Amino acid sequence: MIRQIDLDFFKCFDVLRLPLSDLTLLSGGNASGKSSVLQALTLLHQTMREHEWSRRLMLNGSAIKLGTVADVVDKVNGRRGCEIGLHFDENHYRWTFSGERPDMSMAVETIEVNGQKSDDPQMLQHLLPFRQGQAPELVTSRLKGLTYITAERIGPREFYMLADPQAAPVVGPAGEHAVCVLHLGRDAKVSEALSLPDVPPTRLRQVEARMKSFFPGCALAVQQIPDANAVSLGIRTSDDTDFHRPIHVGFGITQVLPIVVAALSASKGDLLLIENPEVHLHPSGQAQMGQFLSEVARSGVQLIIETHSDHVLSGIRRAVKAGRLDKGQVSLHFFRPRSLGGAQVTTPQIDSNGGIDAWPEGFFDQFDKDSSHFAGWGQ
Repeated sequence: MIRQIDLDFFKCFDVLRLPLSDLTLLSGGNASGKSSVLQALTLLHQTMREHEWSRRLMLNGSAIKLGTVADVVDKVNGRRGCEIGLHFDENHYRWTFSGERPDMSMAVETIEVNGQKSDDPQMLQHLLPFRQGQAPELVTSRLKGLTYITAERIGPREFYMLADPQAAPVVGPAGEHAVCVLHLGRDAKVSEALSLPDVPPTRLRQVEARMKSFFPGCALAVQQIPDANAVSLGIRTSDDTDFHRPIHVGFGITQVLPIVVAALSASKGDLLLIENPEVHLHPSGQAQMGQFLSEVARSGVQLIIETHSDHVLSGIRRAVKAGRLDKGQVSLHFFRPRSLGGAQVTTPQIDSNGGIDAWPEGFFDQFDKDSSHFAGWGQ
């Protein structure tokens, strides 16, 4: 598991040392740096996957597009470079990147692995010094194979393109490959830790059952379109109706589907990054999403979630109180814009009853603030 990420002069951070757990929840105001944490990990993933032998960090690719060095390096204290460090179990990796401000990639200046630094490394594989026959687990099962799902997920489509699993092994940042992954792996076995009982343990049937828990009556039909590298998705919302095209059902279904497919396609040790899992969900569904993601974390898949939903947090708290997730498996981080001064990140602690020891100003407290304005109304 990745236990900590370090960022120096990356985007809005001068220095950040952020502990990570099985389930890490990032919250806070807009433009406070939450997404930057996910983006740093995704940049490493993108370069490792798409440019195996590159000696540069690629800022633009199929997973993420961040622009130029000027967009990535901290404008207040940084100059031409930034650093990203990861604590992976007992191992520590640290990269120093640099470039001219108009550049769309950054050179790897130094790599430090467990205290041993390589300056100006000449031969890299997956952004690490090349070692014949060796593939560190950090690369193979965490970064290179991570799944990143953005808040801007695709909506209903008439059809969904198929892609070779080597080219599209995960659901994609916008969920664009979710139906493809579901179709091609429809008969793959879901991990026992996440399989619902009394449902066939295959991916299609387990995904359908999970979707039904969010949307009662939901059923899925995925069929390849004859003579085309594409599939259609039929969705039923009641046993009394036929299957409909996605455009004719609630928008939330197509927003939740990539998350469920990604979670049930993951293996123990995989890393899943999700922005705003609550998009287009009713509050009760948001709380259920928190509980579902807690189950996924308990199964051994590491999750980092960015959310604005107190209901997602409530779902996680309920899972901890019910003993479905240990309090030590959860990290809560609250981000504040640097312009406000003080600490950019505070870390409330959760106890075994789901209680939280401190509620910083702005940490899911808007309901209480609003309620205070209506005290005495209607009496």
